[in-house]
Amino acid sequence: MSYPLATFMRSRAIPFLVVTTLFVLVFGFLALDPPASAQLAPNPPTPFFTQLPFAEPQDRITSFIDDEQTVTLPGNRHPLALPQYDARAVSPDYPMDRMLLTLLPDDAQQAALAQLLDAQHNPESPYYHQWLTPEQYGDRFGVSEDDAAQVTAWLQTHGMTVEEVTAGRGSIVFSGTADQVESAFHTQIHTYRIGNEVHHANASDPAIPAAFAQVVGGVVSLHDFRSATMHTGARLPAPDYTSGGSYYLAPADFATIYDLAPLYQQSINGSGQSVAIVARSNINIADVRQFRTSFDLPANDPQIIVNGTDPGIFSSGEETEADLDVEWSGAVGRSASIKFVVSKSTNSSDGSYLSAQYIVGHNLAPVMSMSFGQCEAALGSSGNSFINSLWQQAAAQGMTVFVSSGDSGAAGCDSASTSRATHARGVNGLCSSPYSVCVGGTKFNDASNPSLYWSPSNASGTQSSALSYIPEVVWNESSSGGLWARGGGVSTLYAKPSWQTGTGVPADGKRDVPDVSLSAAGHDGYLMYQSGGLYVVGGTSASSPSFAGAMALVIQHTGARQGNANTAFYSLASKQRAGGASVFHDITSGNNSVPGLTGFGATTGYDQATGLGSIDASVLVSHWSDATATPSFHASASSTSLSVTAGSNGSLSLNVAVSGAFNAAVAFSVTGLPSGISATFTPATLPAPGSGASTLKLTATSLAKAGTYSVTVSATSGTTKQPIGLSITCVSPRAPIRP
Repeated sequence: MSYPLATFMRSRAIPFLVVTTLFVLVFGFLALDPPASAQLAPNPPTPFFTQLPFAEPQDRITSFIDDEQTVTLPGNRHPLALPQYDARAVSPDYPMDRMLLTLLPDDAQQAALAQLLDAQHNPESPYYHQWLTPEQYGDRFGVSEDDAAQVTAWLQTHGMTVEEVTAGRGSIVFSGTADQVESAFHTQIHTYRIGNEVHHANASDPAIPAAFAQVVGGVVSLHDFRSATMHTGARLPAPDYTSGGSYYLAPADFATIYDLAPLYQQSINGSGQSVAIVARSNINIADVRQFRTSFDLPANDPQIIVNGTDPGIFSSGEETEADLDVEWSGAVGRSASIKFVVSKSTNSSDGSYLSAQYIVGHNLAPVMSMSFGQCEAALGSSGNSFINSLWQQAAAQGMTVFVSSGDSGAAGCDSASTSRATHARGVNGLCSSPYSVCVGGTKFNDASNPSLYWSPSNASGTQSSALSYIPEVVWNESSSGGLWARGGGVSTLYAKPSWQTGTGVPADGKRDVPDVSLSAAGHDGYLMYQSGGLYVVGGTSASSPSFAGAMALVIQHTGARQGNANTAFYSLASKQRAGGASVFHDITSGNNSVPGLTGFGATTGYDQATGLGSIDASVLVSHWSDATATPSFHASASSTSLSVTAGSNGSLSLNVAVSGAFNAAVAFSVTGLPSGISATFTPATLPAPGSGASTLKLTATSLAKAGTYSVTVSATSGTTKQPIGLSITCVSPRAPIRP
């Protein structure tokens, strides 16, 4: 959603009564104003939830904007933009359209957002499932309007066109020429010849005015290196879907294997729900209609949304990706509305990122799927920050984001089509964010006795031939002319999220991927229609949209958005290990090693080869409510302000409540105290299980300077930190009255 520039320039004079009212609403955290279907609890029963932190955007661009006083943004140059490939500088009028300037929240906003997301996904919280709109998100966690206006004006002074400040105020979409970009960002745009490919990219990290250092994170992007599609090449199937050494998945086969049929019989088919698909190539809608007709699916045209210029169908590989995602999200979520968002890639922006931003910025659907990939190292600091922030916003809005884990095995920075890995281990940076569900791939283990799982002929109408669930192993076909194996491993960026626990989860302190898996092998590949013909295709590009279709059934059954579904997936897996419902098929055989690189093997419970495993969809939907709160703790203070007189002291109470079987010690600390004021905690640490109270005592010396100060008290356990913002006022002692 666009944010008109005129709104930035409006008068900021607000009547005192309005200001007072807003102050009360903000600090009571009751200004969320969600839709009528999801109103906040008017009187949260637990004290610590009444003080759920909220950080109002503060103006951080407070000094003169000087283009001669700059700071460099490291990690904003593509790793392949190297001198040995440098051909020449591009022409000054080389067009660079729809770039994304990322905007950063401050530390207080980020801490408050982390607590909000935890509360929104905690069934024990009165803020559970109380989702924000994009505008509400921007008002709370975006940059201030004044800062956005100043950055916008700066871009315009360099001759560039600002097309949009996103509703969440996390990025600015702008366009210009190479000459304008070079002038503004103090870098050069060059041509690079890498083998048979020609690319254009910035030759050095960009620089921005020092006044923007706290607000601007980087540019996505100043180059045309694209994320990769996550599918094997489409090929013609055998005349009979069950002939030869391979078998092919029709939608009814998928329904049999993953136990969707009982849900369809109960009319749990995605009706009334929607799934958004990220794309950068358009489709021929006749292919979708032929797919649905051929496999006896009800008519259900996707909604095609063109974000900007229509790219048309410019590549058979890109068309394969788009057709696969639309057809199979709709094949699993048979009656769900498929909202296909397509954005044209430019000389400086990846169309998949523009489509993803459109979906989140417009709060388009409760579920979305993205079947593209680029490793964390290639994304760079600005790319990773952009994706993580976007998925954070999606989670706060109640959106469940599915992303393919990749098709290069453990070699996430190598192309799947290469014969041997040349890089170290890497993971898809589009799915490694803790706020997305990373979907890996499996292979059906049916070769030894195919007649046990497949009938000798296809059923009339549906063309199905699968007889039952088929045991699965890790998808790894790396011996067939490429790396072709499901991606997974350890993030180099993100800490282990609190919900990623359970049997098999590595104690590495890092985010591990994937989270879940579905069939992705070319053996037993997915049938699809493209350009009027029937093809078969594999890859995690099929796994992600298929899982998104299944999630639409969960949302139909629960009647509510679910946000980051990982908080439920890992809880359900832990319950299953303790004798609960068998939601997941545990994959314990295979690995994602590829030629030139050793990867990860499957094992009991979670593993970096298949995550928690594949699903029994009927059990998943019917037992979704079995998921319990993620182990966590919440810290609060008896007051958000404290006054202390110089030469004296003052105190307030701190309280910690735990939920979801949390059981660990919690320690207190404080930052931001001015000179002359010291703090002590009694006790300084609450022993496991972490719940209880502590007294914060502030002591001011006689030399402490009078004034009001913002300080932060932190309650910390392991890698989890809960901040509490306090306003501390130091008062000078009253001078004695002389006779």
